[in-house]
Amino acid sequence: MGTPDFAIPTLQALLKSKHHVVGVVTREDKPKGRGLRVEPPPVKVFALKEGLPVLQPESLKEPEFLQQLQNWKADVFVVVAFRILPPDVFTIPPVGTINLHASLLPKYRGAAPIQWALINGETETGVTTFFIDEHVDTGTILLQEKIAIRPDDTAEELHNRLSVLGAQVVVRTLDLLEKGKLQPRPQVGTPTRAPKIQKNDCEIDWSLPAEKIVNLIRGLSPAPGAFTHLEGKLLKIFRAKVVSDVEAGHFVPGEVVDTSAQNGLVVAAGKGAVALLELQLAGKKRLPAADFLRGHPLQTGTVLGMKQLRIAKSPP
Repeated sequence: MGTPDFAIPTLQALLKSKHHVVGVVTREDKPKGRGLRVEPPPVKVFALKEGLPVLQPESLKEPEFLQQLQNWKADVFVVVAFRILPPDVFTIPPVGTINLHASLLPKYRGAAPIQWALINGETETGVTTFFIDEHVDTGTILLQEKIAIRPDDTAEELHNRLSVLGAQVVVRTLDLLEKGKLQPRPQVGTPTRAPKIQKNDCEIDWSLPAEKIVNLIRGLSPAPGAFTHLEGKLLKIFRAKVVSDVEAGHFVPGEVVDTSAQNGLVVAAGKGAVALLELQLAGKKRLPAADFLRGHPLQTGTVLGMKQLRIAKSPP
């Protein structure tokens, strides 16, 4: 059971394993993009190429859907980035229903564990397999594996590594369960939340320290994307780095302090500064800073995220 690209490596790994995949459950086809063309979810596309039966229930409580699940006679359900399952579903298989979660539970329970781990400046994360119960991401743990977060990781890059690691851990979980060599254990430690990213989570607060701003940009790249405003237009930032030699107090947070493009587009933060390396103005292409500045020259003193474009400096 899964929907996005993150779930595909697990399905691939299961198909290559000794275990038999009897079917796939995913969400319904939905309109997408500016043209609102109806498109199938990534897992469905992959499953159909592999000749697997696919169910796309509108409701997970539909009697017909529940009967189809029972008819598959699966020993276990494997869930990767799907929906919250009702007890009528997760209690069907005799072994249980296993979920793959992209964090070291109980840390980062919720819909966006990869993003929040980066936003919060974590240096390690991982994946967890656990038995689903009636609450979100609270079930007994089966296996966990850690992975280091690289200093320049974006959400996309970390997502891709965790999806591959998670696939391996799911297969290992099933192998050990089949042999009776895996003892579920309760989650230990203080839970933290990773709720779905909202638009107001994405706007850059330039009064924060540079490191926190860069972490926000990393955690939201490429989607939905951290943003600010330039000349009244939305400006998304996809890559950035900390510039520590800009003295706090000499500039207003959000003020452009260097447009030479050698270091990117450098913007003052509450502490230090941020070099914007990849950015996209509304209606334009995503560009490296040097290309962006050639097409959209800026002067130092321009302020991002504010209505005024220039700061009147007091004479020394």
